[in-house]
Amino acid sequence: MKLNEQLNRWNKEVMNFFFPRRCPFCGCVVGRELVCTDCEKKLPFTEGQALQEGPYGQCAAPLYYEGAVREALLQYKFHGKTGGLDYFGSLLAQCAAEEYMGRFDTITWVPVSRKRLKKRGFDQSRLLAASMCVDWHTQPVETLRKVTDNPPQSGLEDASARRANVLGVYEAVAENVKGRRLLLVDDILTTGSTLGECVRVLREAGAADVVCITLARGRG
Repeated sequence: MKLNEQLNRWNKEVMNFFFPRRCPFCGCVVGRELVCTDCEKKLPFTEGQALQEGPYGQCAAPLYYEGAVREALLQYKFHGKTGGLDYFGSLLAQCAAEEYMGRFDTITWVPVSRKRLKKRGFDQSRLLAASMCVDWHTQPVETLRKVTDNPPQSGLEDASARRANVLGVYEAVAENVKGRRLLLVDDILTTGSTLGECVRVLREAGAADVVCITLARGRG
């Protein structure tokens, strides 16, 4: 074992001793595991229905956005509870391998705006993409920037209104897009309007292909 690898292993062991890993869904100490056995048995996995078609093209998701998954994602996104990132990234990597292997050469993410990044302190989808990349010993690539926050969304009842609400919100980092086959990572798929707009911008910037993945999505 190389010295750096040995030091990293020792560092992880020390951190696990003083700050034991906890299940992201129930909070119990799990030691070396990423999630407790009880929660893993109860999680709403999409299983054979991970892939869904929509205005974004195709989007895969390993989990349904409900129950303990919804609570864990809200805690992560709005309260900075990042202890579940290793497990989230592992789920995303496994789902992408099952649904998309051979269809992408670059991993990227749906970004938050600078204003929201400053307020929140982190970009939740970028961290998901980075955690996912650990299994493949690579790094996510920035292909999009959010240039403005979405206008207020109250009263947006139909799909056309939701799509109009995100028009012009994102711009491509063109030099990182052209000719690439992209896997676009986000946290949650609800209406699909955000993913649809991001895919449109990336394709117009010259992406060879774009497929999407989120940690969770709604049923239906």
